Amino acid sequence: MASLDLEGLTPLMATTLTSDPRGAYRRLREEWGEVAPVELEPGVNAWLLMGWEEICHVVRREPLFSRNPRNWRLWQEKVVAPDSPLGPIMFPRDSAYYNDGVEHYRLRTPIDDGLARIDQRRMRRSVNKMCADLIASFAARGEADLISEYAALIPMLAVTDLFGLDIAEGRKLQRALVAVFGVGEDAQDGNRAFEEIMGRAMQSHMADPQDDLTTVFLNHPNLRDAGEVAQSMVLMITAGYETTLTWIAHSLRMMLSDPRFAGQLGGWRPGVDDALDEVLWREPPMANMPARYALRDTEVGGQPIQRGDAIILGFAAANGDPRIHTSDIYMELGNQSHLAWSAGPHTCPAQIPARIITRGAVDTVLSLLPGLQMAWSDEDLSPRPSPWTRCPSALPVTFPPRHDMTPPPGQ
Repeated sequence: MASLDLEGLTPLMATTLTSDPRGAYRRLREEWGEVAPVELEPGVNAWLLMGWEEICHVVRREPLFSRNPRNWRLWQEKVVAPDSPLGPIMFPRDSAYYNDGVEHYRLRTPIDDGLARIDQRRMRRSVNKMCADLIASFAARGEADLISEYAALIPMLAVTDLFGLDIAEGRKLQRALVAVFGVGEDAQDGNRAFEEIMGRAMQSHMADPQDDLTTVFLNHPNLRDAGEVAQSMVLMITAGYETTLTWIAHSLRMMLSDPRFAGQLGGWRPGVDDALDEVLWREPPMANMPARYALRDTEVGGQPIQRGDAIILGFAAANGDPRIHTSDIYMELGNQSHLAWSAGPHTCPAQIPARIITRGAVDTVLSLLPGLQMAWSDEDLSPRPSPWTRCPSALPVTFPPRHDMTPPPGQ
């Protein structure tokens, strides 16, 4: 049995920066079992849940495992510095993500109501046009980086469009969120820049209401003040950006490198939706999800969890749990019992719009750039620094140049 007071623990980042995450999780399992102590930053430790059953046990027991960081002992005792790069993701906020029970329901209802108002046909058309415009900006070159020039832009442009923000603001938000999820020295600066943009958007929509999610939130009776409106916007945009970017990136990587999807094998060929589903198993958009906090001393997976301990949900590890995972690459096609969307009261509410954006991004580039090939091998790709996600930092590709696509003004 372990304790969070141990020194020399494996950094959580070691499970996301490695080229072999399954090997990293396997080594942790061999030493600790399905629940392992890990280091979030020097002097700040947490429990990493790697078992499918263990995660389901925790997320479905809200009265015992809270989502509210105010229950985090290291935050209460100020062990975590106020300017810690963990702050933008793990410090308390007045949004549904960081609350339980009645407060969670009150703050989540505006999000559910806003998502229910989305015109899915209009969103598909809008996403497809955004994708085509971005492709037109590099189609004549015959080469591109599908991360920086494509996948990193689509989710932010699509989500900010729902909130009535323009392309320039969307690009500023994208740069801010790279800092937030990277948990580097610029994480807090990125968070401040992000919230300043949200504040300006709220002011402009109060003066001139629009048919978008910003106006829905401003007028929703469940949101009591401007702070709650802002934090609800922050939650939807941050959650929608990084996770959808990662889903797009790994789906494109799989479609271009996996022989089953790249047409290198005879017989039946799985399609885009099959790739999207398999990525949710093998490279879930959030590899490690922060956090739950124990409300009393308990035990999970044979480890003693003390009141106030932080618990990280290792979705990538759980999806590879040898107790439920098959090594047959065909048997898992269509299997949706993964934990990519979490489970319990905090299950992701935006699965449909996320799939619309991801499918549109993958399908459009494959359709408009026939002959698309990866310029690097799959083994040469490396992830961007983040303890939470495993998004490739670059995805260089080549293709026969197209000179018949005209970029829109400003591209």
